[in-house]
Amino acid sequence: MYNSEPPLNTIMRVGLVGTGYAAKLRAEALRQDPRTHLVAITGHTPEKTAAFAQEYQTEVMNSWQQLVEREDLDLLVISTINRDHGKITHAALTNDKHVIVEYPLSVDVKEAEELIALAKAKNKLLHVEHIELLGGWHQALKQNLAQLGELFYVRYSTVKPEHPAPRKWTYHHERFGFPLVGALSRLHRLTDLFGEVFTVNCHQRYWETETNYYQSCLCMAQLCFTNGLLAQVIYGKGETLWQSERKFEINGEKGGLILDGDTGILVQAQETKLIDIGTRRGLFAKDTKMVLDHLFYGAPLYVTAESSLYTLKVAEAARRAAETGITIFLTKES
Repeated sequence: MYNSEPPLNTIMRVGLVGTGYAAKLRAEALRQDPRTHLVAITGHTPEKTAAFAQEYQTEVMNSWQQLVEREDLDLLVISTINRDHGKITHAALTNDKHVIVEYPLSVDVKEAEELIALAKAKNKLLHVEHIELLGGWHQALKQNLAQLGELFYVRYSTVKPEHPAPRKWTYHHERFGFPLVGALSRLHRLTDLFGEVFTVNCHQRYWETETNYYQSCLCMAQLCFTNGLLAQVIYGKGETLWQSERKFEINGEKGGLILDGDTGILVQAQETKLIDIGTRRGLFAKDTKMVLDHLFYGAPLYVTAESSLYTLKVAEAARRAAETGITIFLTKES
């Protein structure tokens, strides 16, 4: 399907940017797949990068700039801080690499649009990971929505108290980005299920004692979809939050669906019953396998870069709404 598609009897040569949680799961998935060879990696911390390279028997590069310029790579996997996703993706595509990048594709909408156009011009795969769509929660939602009748209200809350808050990139304004950009999956789950958004309102607060890092954040967005559905999204983490919550509630005219942690409940007039919500394990491996199946055999992918871009536009509307205090109206051109 791509002009540079490898013959089926060759190995996909891979470079990896990052040494954190997602990068480790990617490396493990690549090690388990006989179609790939992890050629080289790069990371922020020399000691950690060296240990990572030793564990996965791969070469260390001093920078991602050097890594993307290697001519012996077919695919680049980007599992590093959100701020750098866009520029590394651009460099990889420019150097004729297929790309897997963890969401968000970029913290800037315009840059994301340009990257999708560049991938098409270069005839390269640009895959933005959205493993939330592969997990048990999302599959349970899709399987049970029809039983709820016409939907009218959704509440999705993920709150993670951390005492003390870690001083790492996920609590850094620039490196993580606006909360609903950095945590784009919270919105993408909704746009995948419910379609286009008409209006966005948002309120956002940080607690911080220094310029770049914060100790807590709380972000609350209200989305009105074109089909009339109203959704509230709550995302928070850090020291000023006290009760952990991972909960998704959908209300319809014929029933309600409540996913609370590892428990799923379907509520209807005649009965209330538990539903199976599967697992969150093994999703990076599943995502990696699907990408390789797509590159080698043309198998369909579960998500497009364009759908991720649309959700990024919704997240950017939330940022603007939080900044200005006004309702943001989305159009197809937004």
